Amino acid sequence: MPTNYIPFKETNYFSDFICDYLAEKPELKEFYHRFPKLENFEAQIKEKSNSFQSEARNHITKVLKHQYKNLNTSDLTADNIESLNLENTFTITTGHQLNLFTGPLYFLYKIISTINLTKQLKTAYPEYNFVPMYWMASEDHDFEEINYFNFKGKKIQWNSEQTGAVGHFNTEGLDEVFDVIS
Repeated sequence: MPTNYIPFKETNYFSDFICDYLAEKPELKEFYHRFPKLENFEAQIKEKSNSFQSEARNHITKVLKHQYKNLNTSDLTADNIESLNLENTFTITTGHQLNLFTGPLYFLYKIISTINLTKQLKTAYPEYNFVPMYWMASEDHDFEEINYFNFKGKKIQWNSEQTGAVGHFNTEGLDEVFDVIS
């Protein structure tokens, strides 16, 4: 199946900094440990093998089993949780900071990409297990960072006096934001 790619820079969506990172510009190397390419995971696996304790694995497994105890889960989910106890299992984690009107497609894209990466890694490193994890940043307290979006050149903002974890906010007042864009 033919595939065409548009370079990130040509989308005019990403900042120069992000485009330079994606282009692996040498001057940015000091800001990250390893660029996330398939061939770089071997060194990452070795490093994490030496730093992750079995008690942490047991704790993660225990917490996940508790969180899933009242849910109907697939056998694969149960197997993934159980495999976290094994020293040759690693998590591949993605997450998302809450924000206004990005829509569910971006969440799904991140989740599917992470699942696909675990499959690629299992093929490249068959002696290891890889478990996809999704972290929802619902405990984020930085409302000012996420209370707006840009639409047709205009900053659209949700003003609220609420404080604390944004994942617990009441959605009162969001209808006014929606009215601006509809």
